[in-house]
Amino acid sequence: MRNAAEARSAAVVVNTGARRGARAYDEAMTQLDAEGVPVLSAHTVESGGQLAEVLDRVVADGPDLLVVGGGDGTVACAAARVAGTSMTLGVLPLGTANDFARTLGLPPDVASACSTLASGSVVDVDLGRLDGRAYLNVASAGLSVGVTEALSPRLKRRLGPVAYPVATLRAYRRHAPFAARLTFPEGDHEALELDDLLQVAVGNGRHYGGGNAVSPTAGIDDHLLDVSVIVRGRLREHVSIARLLKDGSFVDHDRVVHLTTRAVRLETDRPMPVNLDGEVAGSTPGTFTVDRNALHVVVPAGSTAAVLDGTRASVLEDRGSGLP
Repeated sequence: MRNAAEARSAAVVVNTGARRGARAYDEAMTQLDAEGVPVLSAHTVESGGQLAEVLDRVVADGPDLLVVGGGDGTVACAAARVAGTSMTLGVLPLGTANDFARTLGLPPDVASACSTLASGSVVDVDLGRLDGRAYLNVASAGLSVGVTEALSPRLKRRLGPVAYPVATLRAYRRHAPFAARLTFPEGDHEALELDDLLQVAVGNGRHYGGGNAVSPTAGIDDHLLDVSVIVRGRLREHVSIARLLKDGSFVDHDRVVHLTTRAVRLETDRPMPVNLDGEVAGSTPGTFTVDRNALHVVVPAGSTAAVLDGTRASVLEDRGSGLP
């Protein structure tokens, strides 16, 4: 389908453990009904294990539209199950950062998000993978893992998006530098040997960390990964980098190595955990790849975040032209 209004069946899964999940569920269900979204089943979950189980069951039922309410981790969990199918993913941004929703241009309030799910456009977006594990926004090793560990549920509930800089400062004080080797399976870059590092990040989408930009040119359907390596420096240098995070221009800083690629293998001088969309769910060494046009998602009508240009779009165009 090219538009959300064409959905004949929908299922809703809301993570009530997300920052706004519990209080948003009733409002969302009322609004979706008022908008005429054909919801056949609705589910609430409170934990990651429960989320995976419910999503597996719901996806097996095969609705046209799967509406998922929660933060980026919740949405990524659903995306991993929907990717490669004809099912369309709809997002209710109920978390703290909501970076995937921000990338898609989705409205932050529940009522407007539900209106988008009823009348928005359907587009194709890419999915990043670390050794098969899916992510939407950014995967990273180094400082970001410390930030994730410092982002307690209590801190996020109390401070909201401000929790991210607070957690970053706490993680920076405890960070231990590391060395890394980056190689490129498709041969588009020479291998890189880097040491005294603060962080290595591999971006698939446009936004991360509560509204920071992966780079000035990053997109969710550009079929590329943005690799950014931050070399440790003095505190004032990292402060200057932090000031450039919102628009992504930090990639031009002299303490940052930035490039784009279809695939990259990351090896570190010691095994290190990897953060995938706010969840520590991988480790080094590992290989990052991008699945082109892997996921169909709902965006506001007129959005320029992405276009419908994958395999399904070609089939639709052939049908429209009368070709077999």
